[in-house]
Amino acid sequence: MKKLLLCAAIAVFGLWNVNAQEVKFGVKAGLNLASISGDDTEDFDGRTSFHFGGVAEIKITDKFSFQPELLYSAQGANSTYEDQFEKEEVTLKLDYINLPLMAKYYVAEGFSIEAGPQIGFLMNSEVDYDYIDKESPEFNESGTEDLKDVTKGIDFGLNIGLGYKMNTGLNFGARYNLGLSNINDDPDYSGKNQNSVIQVSVGYMF
Repeated sequence: MKKLLLCAAIAVFGLWNVNAQEVKFGVKAGLNLASISGDDTEDFDGRTSFHFGGVAEIKITDKFSFQPELLYSAQGANSTYEDQFEKEEVTLKLDYINLPLMAKYYVAEGFSIEAGPQIGFLMNSEVDYDYIDKESPEFNESGTEDLKDVTKGIDFGLNIGLGYKMNTGLNFGARYNLGLSNINDDPDYSGKNQNSVIQVSVGYMF
């Protein structure tokens, strides 16, 4: 895992052979609206979380750029069940170091469309649960369970999005990440699940 992260960092920031005039570096952060799609996800709701990290925009032509990024992204999903006897709230937390490799095309001054693949490295996988027995409070239970052993360590996805960059370096973006790989690694479960994330970001290019 450490070797993979090192390679990812070099891919994003190790642009030693590119003229400095053609590369701009920056930072970004923003909101995640994450969920899980696939089998047995009817009861899943979105998890509101965050992302942050660094970017490098490499100018190819006046209208076309390549933008690799290195982001920490908190993902997952929520689930709530309640009836007259009990209530259960579950939060699935999947935290990744993501490496998006984005192609950007400027359709007008400052406005761009973008698309590209993404690879994610799992940092944390756990579920928080809170069970309430409305008739017998002595049976109430809450806690956290580690799920890293049943979650794939690497995730692949595809990003599409829009961006706007001001002359000051301030920029804004909206992006959808479609998970392409099955994140479930439980040998006792045959279903397939994928990440799905909407991201809204604000950033600054130095």
